[in-house]
Amino acid sequence: MPRVSANPSSSGLFSVASTVRAYALPIVLFAGAMYYQLFVIPNAFPRSHYDVLQIESYSSVDKVQDAYEKLESKMNSAEEAFDIHEFLKIRYAYELLTNPLWKRDYDIFGIDEQLHIVESASKHYAGKHISELDFPLLQAQSGSVDHSSKVITASDFQYIFPDVKPWLMQLYSSGSENCAQFSKSWNKIASLLDDVANIGVVELGEKELAIYLADRRSTGKPFFRNGVPSLVAIPAGCRSPKCIRRFNSELTVDKVTNWFATTILALPQINYYSRETLVPNFLGKTSHHKVKVLFFSTLGERAAPFIRQAAKDYWAFASFAFILWREEESSYWLGAFGVESAPAIVFLKDPGVKPVVHHGSVNNSIFLNLIENNKQQELRQLRSVTSRELGCDPHGYSRAGYDTMIWYCAIVVGRPSLELNRMRETMYRVQETFSKYSQVDASSENQSLAPAVDAFKRRRLTFAWLDGEKQKDYCQFYLGQAGTDHTCGQRRSATDIPRLFVIRYLRNNSAVDLRTEQKSKWKSSLVQDLITDSDLAGQFVAGYKGEDDVLQITHWLANIISDGDSRDLPFFTLRTPELVPDDTEPIWSVAAQNIPLENLKQSILGSLSGLSLYREDPRVGPFLLLGALISLGTIWLRRSQQVHPSVPNQSSSNQPSESNQPSQPSSKDEKEQIPRNRVRSRSNKKPPPSMTDFEPSNSYQVPLSDSDSE
Repeated sequence: MPRVSANPSSSGLFSVASTVRAYALPIVLFAGAMYYQLFVIPNAFPRSHYDVLQIESYSSVDKVQDAYEKLESKMNSAEEAFDIHEFLKIRYAYELLTNPLWKRDYDIFGIDEQLHIVESASKHYAGKHISELDFPLLQAQSGSVDHSSKVITASDFQYIFPDVKPWLMQLYSSGSENCAQFSKSWNKIASLLDDVANIGVVELGEKELAIYLADRRSTGKPFFRNGVPSLVAIPAGCRSPKCIRRFNSELTVDKVTNWFATTILALPQINYYSRETLVPNFLGKTSHHKVKVLFFSTLGERAAPFIRQAAKDYWAFASFAFILWREEESSYWLGAFGVESAPAIVFLKDPGVKPVVHHGSVNNSIFLNLIENNKQQELRQLRSVTSRELGCDPHGYSRAGYDTMIWYCAIVVGRPSLELNRMRETMYRVQETFSKYSQVDASSENQSLAPAVDAFKRRRLTFAWLDGEKQKDYCQFYLGQAGTDHTCGQRRSATDIPRLFVIRYLRNNSAVDLRTEQKSKWKSSLVQDLITDSDLAGQFVAGYKGEDDVLQITHWLANIISDGDSRDLPFFTLRTPELVPDDTEPIWSVAAQNIPLENLKQSILGSLSGLSLYREDPRVGPFLLLGALISLGTIWLRRSQQVHPSVPNQSSSNQPSESNQPSQPSSKDEKEQIPRNRVRSRSNKKPPPSMTDFEPSNSYQVPLSDSDSE
C-alpha cells in the first residue's frame, strides 16, 4: 500500500520531545552543576571577616587595625550616603579579629557565635550617623568557665587511652559566652556520670588535641557542627578516631546523659508507668522472683546513668520502673505503698511484706547501698541459680558448711496465683517467727520450737518457694505424679492448691570418697561431669497436710527436724531432676559488647550529617559538569549509530572467496551440475539497495477503497 508523509509540524514536535527525553540525564546534570556553582557555593563560602576588611586571611592584629582605620576614614569622608550595615560588618570584623581568643577560634575552627549582632545592630542604628553609634559591639564573656573536671592536655591524652571506662570530654573556649553559660549544666552532667565514666575538658588552646577531636570539612578544615561547647565521647578500649562519637543535639543535662548512657554505655532504658498501667504492664509481667523497684519522680526526667547501670548489674534480682508523681494521686500511692511525697524509692518484695520506702534524692553510693540491702526477697525462690546458695541441692551443698551432715529445706510449691501468694506470706511469717526466737529459754512455752529455731539459727534450715508451673518435673519428683494436677505443670482448671514439703538432706561421706576415687580413674571430661552431677546427699521428704496456720506449721517443722536429727530415717539417692532456667540473658548485656555502641537513630543522624558536609565541597560542581559532558557524548554516539547503520560492501560480498570457490570437478556429472548451481545462486542474491527500500519514519498508510468508481 502507498505511504505518505505525516504533518511536518507534528513530526517536528515529536522529534524534539524524543530528543529531550534521550538527553534528559546530561540536561539534569548540567542544570545541577550550574545551580551548585551559582547558588550553593556562594552561600557555603561567604565572605570572611578578612575579606570585609580587604586584607589577606590570617593577617596579624596590627594589619587588622590598620585596615579598619583606613576603611573608617574612607567611609567618614565619603560624599555618598552612609551604609550603616556595611560599616557594622567592618566594625564587627575589627572587634572579632583584634581579640586574641576570638581570633584564634575563628582562624582555626571558624567559630563565630556572635554574628547575629550585626543584623540586630543594623536595625537598631538604621538611619543614624557613625558618630551616633555605641561601641564596642561585642562584649567579652560575663562569667568564667568554671569546671571541676580534669583538664586534659595533649601530653595527657596519650597516657589515659585506652581506658577501661569510657570518656566524655567537653571542648570549650575560654573566650566563649556559650561555654560559660554551659558550665553549671556540665558540672551536673559530670556528677551524674562520675561513677560510670571518666570526665574531662579540653581547651581550644590545646590546638593539636582540639583539631584531633574536631570534625573535618570536605576541604580538610576542622570545625564544630554546633560551635562550642562541643561534646565528644570515647568508648572503652577505643584506639582510633573512627570510634569517637560526637554529640550533635541540644545541650541539656537530660539529653546528654541519655545519649551517653544509651549510645556509649549501652545501658537499658527504664520506662515510665502511670497508675493505670503499673499493674498490668509492669507488676504483672516481671518475673515473680525479682524485687520491684519503683522510682517516684516529680519532673519526669530520665533515669540517671548510675541507676541504669544498677538496673543492668542487678537484672537477676530486681526490675525497675519510674512513676510520675501527681498530687491528685498522692492518697492512692500513700495507701498502696506508703509513699508520702516525691522523690522516693520503693522496694516491693514478697506478698504481704511491707514495702521498703526511701524518701528524698539519692546519689550512686546511697542507691547502691539501698539496693544491696533490699535486692533479695524475704522468702526466696528456688531456681537453678539459687539452689546451691539456698542449700536445697542434693549435690552436697549446704548453707551451714561442708562439715554439716544433716540440713533441711522447707519449700512452698504451686502455680503463680493468689493462693500461692497467701501461702508465701504464711511461710514468711513462719520464717520471721524462727528468726525472732533466736534463743529459746528452757522454761519458755516455745521450748518445743527449739530444734527448728536452732537449725534456722545455724543455717541448717532454709525456706524457699518453687514455681510449680515452670518446674513441673522437679515438682512432681517430690510430690509424686498423683494429686499434683492443681500444683504442678500447666494450669488445667481454675483451682490452684499450693503445697508445703520439707526435704531432709543427709550427706553420704562414703559416696563422696567413692566419687573422688572414680574421678581419679577416668580421664574423660564427659565421664567426670556425669560423676560430679550424681547426688551425694540422701533425701527424705515429708509433706504438710495441715491448715494454713503459722503456729501449726512452726510446730510441724520443729517435730520434723527433731525426728530428723535423732532418728535413723530412710532416704533415697535417686537422680534429682535439674531445675529449668527461667531467665535469659538480656540482649543489652551480651550483644552490646559485640556490636558498635550506637543506636539506630544516632547512626542515621550521623550519616545524614556526614553527607551534608559534601554539599559545601567545591569539587561537586565540576564533577557534575564532567558527568553531563560524558553522558552527552555517550548518548550522541549511540543515537548516531542507530540513525546511520553501516551498509555492507556489496562488491566485496559478491566476490566469492577462495574458500567458497568451487573446486575442479572430478567427473562429467559434476561439470554439468556447476552451471545449475551458478544459476540458482544468482537467483538467490538480494537486489541492490535503492531509495524505495528505506521507509520514512513519519510516513503512514492511506486506506484504499475496494471500488474503482470512487
